[in-house]
Amino acid sequence: MNPFRIFRLAFILALISLSLFLSANLEAQYFGRNKVQYERFDFKVLKTKHFDVYFYPEFQAEAQRAAILAERWYQRLSRILGHELRGRQPLILYACSVHFQQTTTTPEIIGEGTGGFTEILKRRVVLPLGASLAETEHVIGHELVHAFQFDITAQRTPQQGTAEPAALRLPLWFLEGMCEYLSLGPIDAQTAMWMRDAARRKELPPIKKLDNPRYFPYRYGHALWAYIAGRWGDEVVGRILKSVGRMGDYEKAMERVLGISIKKLSEDWHKAMEQAYEPVLASTKVREASSQVLFEGTEENPYNVCPVVSPDGRRLVTLSSRDLFSLDLYLADAETGKIKTRLTRTATSPEFENLQFTRSSGAWDAKGKKFVFAAISKGKPVLSIVEADSGKISDEIMIPQVDEIINPAWSPDGQKIVFSGQKGGVTDLYIYDLNQASLKQLTNDPFGDLQPAWSPDGQKIAFITDRFTTDLSILDIGEYQLALIDLNSGEITRLPVFERAKNINPQWSSDGRSLYFVSDQSGKPDIYRLELASGKIYQVTNLYTGVSGITDVSPAFSYAPEARKIVFSAYENGRYSVFAISGSEILEGQAELARFGGRNLALLPPREQPGGSLLGLLRNPLFGFPEETDFPVSDYQPKLTLDYVSPPQLAFGVDRYGTYSGGGVTLFWSDMLGYHTVATMVQSTSRIQDAAALVGYQNTRKRLNWGVVGYRIPYVTGYYSSNIGSFLGQPAYIEQDELYWQINYDLAGYITYPFNQMRRVEFSAGVRYIDFYHEIVTNAYDYFSGNLFYHDDYELPSPDSLAMGYVSAAMVYDSAIFGATAPVIGQSYLLEVMPTIGSITYTSVLADYRRYIMPVKPFTFAMRILHYGRYGRGADDDRLWPLYLGYETLVRGYNYSSFTYDEFVNPAESFDYNRLFGSKMMVANFELRFPLFGVLKIGRGFYGILPVDFFTFFDAGVAWYGYEKPSFLGGDKKPVASTGVGVRMNVMGYFVFGINYVHPLSRPQKGWYFQFTISPGF
Repeated sequence: MNPFRIFRLAFILALISLSLFLSANLEAQYFGRNKVQYERFDFKVLKTKHFDVYFYPEFQAEAQRAAILAERWYQRLSRILGHELRGRQPLILYACSVHFQQTTTTPEIIGEGTGGFTEILKRRVVLPLGASLAETEHVIGHELVHAFQFDITAQRTPQQGTAEPAALRLPLWFLEGMCEYLSLGPIDAQTAMWMRDAARRKELPPIKKLDNPRYFPYRYGHALWAYIAGRWGDEVVGRILKSVGRMGDYEKAMERVLGISIKKLSEDWHKAMEQAYEPVLASTKVREASSQVLFEGTEENPYNVCPVVSPDGRRLVTLSSRDLFSLDLYLADAETGKIKTRLTRTATSPEFENLQFTRSSGAWDAKGKKFVFAAISKGKPVLSIVEADSGKISDEIMIPQVDEIINPAWSPDGQKIVFSGQKGGVTDLYIYDLNQASLKQLTNDPFGDLQPAWSPDGQKIAFITDRFTTDLSILDIGEYQLALIDLNSGEITRLPVFERAKNINPQWSSDGRSLYFVSDQSGKPDIYRLELASGKIYQVTNLYTGVSGITDVSPAFSYAPEARKIVFSAYENGRYSVFAISGSEILEGQAELARFGGRNLALLPPREQPGGSLLGLLRNPLFGFPEETDFPVSDYQPKLTLDYVSPPQLAFGVDRYGTYSGGGVTLFWSDMLGYHTVATMVQSTSRIQDAAALVGYQNTRKRLNWGVVGYRIPYVTGYYSSNIGSFLGQPAYIEQDELYWQINYDLAGYITYPFNQMRRVEFSAGVRYIDFYHEIVTNAYDYFSGNLFYHDDYELPSPDSLAMGYVSAAMVYDSAIFGATAPVIGQSYLLEVMPTIGSITYTSVLADYRRYIMPVKPFTFAMRILHYGRYGRGADDDRLWPLYLGYETLVRGYNYSSFTYDEFVNPAESFDYNRLFGSKMMVANFELRFPLFGVLKIGRGFYGILPVDFFTFFDAGVAWYGYEKPSFLGGDKKPVASTGVGVRMNVMGYFVFGINYVHPLSRPQKGWYFQFTISPGF
């Protein structure tokens, strides 16, 4: 077996004991996507009073600002929660999200929507710097709340090893909602928008149902905590959290602290929101009466955002989740909404790793012939240009001078593209000249400069910035304002829009005399028009919910100057849809701005006026601001610390070499950045032959990962017999177990090199020593009393030990998307060759190809073709375990335990059991699988009420030795086959349980029977 996979197998066995902490996909060990370290970062450590801040020199100034923000957050949270963190708090920073996705602090693949995370093993807070200081400040605050949650509800410090915090047993709305409330406060336009929509639809859930995935935990949890804090005071949040840490039950803790039942709390919360939002409905519109729905959000397709309409108003590019598995760009007819072509396939194609969908959209050129969007390809930012007529990408321009590209916009003459570029943790404006292939930087400062839009005359660029509202000396961070930059002089001018509101997404009018933009000045995001000459502002939309993308700074609308049309995305009915409005009167807007009785609609109930101790802390930039900001910096020195010790456990497993078992303990060590990982495992029973041990080291410092592993793993099989007879002269019941051990000792090194997230090569080399042990165990029981009167363990002759050396090379590709119980779309393949020399000389060849096609949603046709074989003069050596077709994961219906004596009474009609063994095998599997409850419309979403897949299948396989030939090669060795139906269920994310009703077609004496499995589908 490839030692790389043995090492991964040991980690998976240990992760079973971590099931209360983590969930893992129990896929075939040799598949899985790659985490690619495209860059190598030279980390330093900056030490503050409470933090060890890890960063690299490219953004040292910004890392220092982040450290100040972290210290300020520490003081705020410590005050509100009444708690000081135990031990020093690690804060690991990356200059941008692209670098963050390469982090080695977790083996998990990080999606582009992840803004940061806090893990439990070392209580590390890991995050990228945002596109602005406001984004960075929010994420640091949010993640530090998690650190406080873990620490308050745990019993040990991180330095003492990981204890299981009660926080990990809490619902997401409790945890994430608390993080949002304590980092944002009681005023948030996005959460208020979601709550207004839920209140209008009468779908405010009771608290006990908030853990249903249909209720976004960040928004609903934020609203509930805002209600609790608004009614009982902000300090009650910390009291509840401490009570949960002691009691472990959030319902009892909340009832005890608040003095009311959860049911009554739900009723009061609902009543407060309905009373707050009912008046808003009377003075707003659920959707604009004159609007045209282009993309209607549905339960299966809830996200249709970032719409960009062509200048003539005929074409539209939008991000949509209609594929179910990813957000991708689609080209559509802007008059009918009909999809013309799909521009990207990020779920199953290695071309693009990131589309920046939370904060970026693309742009059309002035002629409407080309469309440009920003993406990440092979770890680098690129400008991708699409030909609108063909829908094909005609050019990909890599911009190595920046780390990320956000929101490109075309110049009127089509010769240049302006964009926001993030470099060294800050975001500035850049212009790329297509003719000269040159890059010019327009701004260069710590402020966030985003969403550029070129004026029709090509002389100015409108953009959003926090430069006018932010005081860097005390990190008093303000809202986005609109600005103009003159391309001739470089002068930046502030535009007169709403001073105390967020103003984003500028779009020029056809004549260049006005700017359309989105503002949340009323507490909800709407489109407004600024008349540049007079400074007058007109309101274009007045939606009940709001004009919005996925986040509060996502681009949400675009303007077609030739057609005088606006296309925008809005949140409505629990999902995002795309609408179009047109007409001079509508686009002129209303001079009288909508007012709501002086109430800020972003203020979450029950508060009617801003207030509370938390809001006071959030609005005071000096509270917690460290007196000393000249923090010492040192080089990062890796040091291994214990992450986890698994409790004693019993484990069983199978692979293509046989069965193994053991009970024991696993220990994991790693350094703070995850460059070095050490695992040790010891498993044993009362028999020394059953002892298993493993020591492994893995290095992920560079793109080329490598490691060494040594292990002792026993593979055991046996035969059992019993009879009644005379033993030592007396009537007895006699049992005999004949047991065979193959004990593998292995020492190997391996390297893996990923080309991208889906393709990699693996190489390994090692030495293997195989020992054999054979014994027969006899027990005799008195026939009348049942008492044991004889026991004997007798060692039988065993084959000579084997000593071998081997090398292996493998190519692995995996684009499959894993559903709840099995892959649903994509493909995977593996090709491996492993020559072995020594006591036995042979070459192992493994070829495994899998394809998943979804011809009609949600039905998946799955196919696997597998060949594994040993070739060469030692391939059939009887000291090697024969390959066995009967495992449930290969050909169903032939597992060892399903055979009975009755099947072999008549040799002429019985099944030849030897057909299942060989030194080579070929297997073919076919399944038609679909989400059972989803198809039956029982519950919501793809899977309905439970993650259960129903499937029909056909399996076939043949095994043969070198002196035989399978029938498909003209020989006599016939394949075995089976067919049937089954269901698989994902059990709380920990394992997949399956039931097959199988008919083994090649067993004439065996009919249909049930077979149980604990493994995902192939």
